[in-house]
Amino acid sequence: MDRVKDKIIVITGAASGLGLADATVLTREGAHVIMTDIDPEAGQTHANNLDATFIQQDVSEEASWQHLMAEVETRFGRLDGLVNNAGIAPIANIENTSTEIWRRVLSIHLDATFWGCQSAIKLMKHNGGGSIVNMSSTAALIGLGPYLAYSAAKGGIRSMTKSIAIHCRMEGLGIRCNSVHPGSISTPMVHTALKTLMGTDLMAEEDPEATRIAMGIGEPEDVANMVLYLLSDESKHVTGAEMVVDNGDTVI
Repeated sequence: MDRVKDKIIVITGAASGLGLADATVLTREGAHVIMTDIDPEAGQTHANNLDATFIQQDVSEEASWQHLMAEVETRFGRLDGLVNNAGIAPIANIENTSTEIWRRVLSIHLDATFWGCQSAIKLMKHNGGGSIVNMSSTAALIGLGPYLAYSAAKGGIRSMTKSIAIHCRMEGLGIRCNSVHPGSISTPMVHTALKTLMGTDLMAEEDPEATRIAMGIGEPEDVANMVLYLLSDESKHVTGAEMVVDNGDTVI
């Protein structure tokens, strides 16, 4: 239960879904987690339950990253891990994606990941290194028709991750950077997509767990366990990798 014992780890978008699962698993394994989210009520409630720290943050604002890292340095003196998890996934294809949707999705995914990695590296390199996990998606590998902006943003995160990994290795910073690519996972975001695109309300089914398994939908902890591995010292030789968690969907 001590795979990330005493590590200081920031997780964005941690008030629900994958971010909350990450926070739950990481605190269980001994980390002190700083949970950030745009929703202060849910974020603080979950942080209290996990004995974690909550800081309200809109990841699409550059100033929020400067404030966050200053708070982390002041309170904890260092940063060992960052999970760039916050995201949105509006359903919109190439024909009906508005400029507003396009820019909003890219700001929350690409801009935020860029600012997060840049600010984390500044702090991490002062204490000898760390690990960054960028949440991408199988949409980065195959593209999803109903999710144009989301697919584009996640593809950008995939490439950005590799560039950062190469830079950190060449500079000898001791910082690893990897991306995680979930497929369909039982989160509020996926439930909304299933209901909108397929008319399936997973939570309204008579046996939602049996339906989830039958549909090949994973659990948030399946992804959180991968994040745990990448933030632990067990993955000390892993950087620039794209870790796919999709039950084989992208190879069928």
